[in-house]
Amino acid sequence: MSGPTKRPIGDPPEAGAAPDPVDIPWIDIHQHTQSLTWNDREKFDLSGGQAAVAIAAGYYWAPYRPVSSDDVRFLWDDALRRAAAFDHRHFYDQYVAVGIHTWSRVEDADELLAVLPEYCEDDRVIAIGETGIESTQHTVSWPLEGQKEVVREQFRVARDTDLPVLVHTPGSSKGDVDPRHVQSYEEGNRNFTDPLLSPEDAKMEAVEMDLALADEVGLSDEKLVIDHAGRSVRDFVLENTGCYLAYSVSAPWLRGVDARDVAAAIDAHGSDRIVVDTDLIGAMDNDPFVMKRTILDLLRLGVDREDVSRVVYENPREILGLA
Repeated sequence: MSGPTKRPIGDPPEAGAAPDPVDIPWIDIHQHTQSLTWNDREKFDLSGGQAAVAIAAGYYWAPYRPVSSDDVRFLWDDALRRAAAFDHRHFYDQYVAVGIHTWSRVEDADELLAVLPEYCEDDRVIAIGETGIESTQHTVSWPLEGQKEVVREQFRVARDTDLPVLVHTPGSSKGDVDPRHVQSYEEGNRNFTDPLLSPEDAKMEAVEMDLALADEVGLSDEKLVIDHAGRSVRDFVLENTGCYLAYSVSAPWLRGVDARDVAAAIDAHGSDRIVVDTDLIGAMDNDPFVMKRTILDLLRLGVDREDVSRVVYENPREILGLA
């Protein structure tokens, strides 16, 4: 018996043909939560967030130079204080990563290295970072040998405390970003030092240095998350190391990375050592729903549900020791 419609509307779907609900939970191992709004954090609850890791040292996107060890330690303390407050007001678990970033030279960094092991004893500190060799800095250059010493010692602390390290890698187009995406004191201010590494190969060169430093202190590959992944390092990391590779998906206008890159990496290498994080920062154009949108995009691209869950939830749980 035909229906009352004048034009064909198609047959109704067969029983059981409706798609599964998109109820995949997620954990974000890298974001700058303390720079986001209450409304942003509520969106984590709404979109299935189970846990988030705030990068404590946010000085590198602030407009104040030079950076002292006291400045960084204040930010560590502030991140821990805010994390406790967030837990009382939201339904995801808020953790912290403590470390010395190399995006601007830190005066008396040895003072921070001396107290870092004590911070790692805090239950909320679940990772070290972000840190790693960087090619350019904000305002004040940090020579490579100085960076190496600071990164090496953080790797040593990670080895001794059995914490993972979120390894920042170079690659954003510093000084050449559409100002509509950033505050005036961030990427658009042109206050960047001359690169220490070749611009075309900076990410690969930095990764190789980071791996050599980890090897020096005996930090195993599975404790390293090579972050801000790009095409230039994908195959090298996943074929030649035991490290995890993390794609930061919140700023495709900055890094040129989106769900298609994650899907291609899964297709080429499987999902066992791939992670999706956001690197959400309040000073830049951001979408607090980006993790959920990336989950939907991966499913639309044909990535198996199990693989999607692995890169946004299971692998982060394993890395952070939450499994």
